[in-house]
Amino acid sequence: MNPVIAIHGGAGTITRASLSGEQETAYHAALEEVLRGGQEVLERGGSALDAVTEAVFRLEECPLFNAGKGAVFTHAGTHELDASIMDGRTLAAGAVAGVRTLRNPILAARRVMEDGRHVLLAGEGAEAFARACGLKTVSPGHYFTQARHAQWQRALAEGRTDLLDHDAQALAADMKIGTVGAVALDARGNLAAATSTGGVTDKRVGRVGDSPLIGAGCYANNRTVAVSCTGTGETFIRLLAAYDVSALMEYRGLPLAEACRVVVMEKQPAIGGLGGLIAVDAQGNTCLPFNSEGMYRGEARAGGPRSTAIYR
Repeated sequence: MNPVIAIHGGAGTITRASLSGEQETAYHAALEEVLRGGQEVLERGGSALDAVTEAVFRLEECPLFNAGKGAVFTHAGTHELDASIMDGRTLAAGAVAGVRTLRNPILAARRVMEDGRHVLLAGEGAEAFARACGLKTVSPGHYFTQARHAQWQRALAEGRTDLLDHDAQALAADMKIGTVGAVALDARGNLAAATSTGGVTDKRVGRVGDSPLIGAGCYANNRTVAVSCTGTGETFIRLLAAYDVSALMEYRGLPLAEACRVVVMEKQPAIGGLGGLIAVDAQGNTCLPFNSEGMYRGEARAGGPRSTAIYR
């Protein structure tokens, strides 16, 4: 197998007119750095699990993206973060939802998976588990950025709710960051996927989207594919979008690109879904489709060049 990793930083209304040259350069540089980290794991012979963990960890540490540092605000002015991870070799999975004090939710999701007792922990229980595992906690102020705060204030002033960051263009042309994720295939033929998010701007307290739900925003199975989704979380939940790609491949025999097209370009728009996904199959083919104006994305193979993109 030729190891490969793909990443996304969210999909939505991302147009050339809405990004300055400086902003565009910053996003490409950030995506490049994240890809490099995951690529190096694979080049050292590391697992797909370790590669997606490293990539999403880096995305959570970057304030340009809505995961970890730089997470969006709820209606109450707080932060609630979600993350999930899945091992395609064993179908083991772990997730956390609605956490407020964890620096890196993806690391907590990984620990939940490795512990094996449960798949999804939420709120205070997830945070207590993470603390017991020795993971880093932070004050709520850690997630704050001035840009996020301004975006939330504008949403409140205009009565706009549940905004994808990318679709907050009507509020501010520089706010187009969302859910992050990574998928990978390692040298042993194992697949893995991981997804993390701060949710949607001005969401209700307690709202949980697709990102921590296995089968909706994250799925990996060595028989078929690894998938991480981004976009209108509620529609991805209703369609079990990540698993649907796998099911179309396994039960209908569709190739990766066609399975992704059906989910993203047919099923999602039919119920008002906006967004995209990244996927890598068991043969190392990749697909990064989206039905929105743009999606922050990139991919790299072990020993090969790294490519990043934003627009269609």
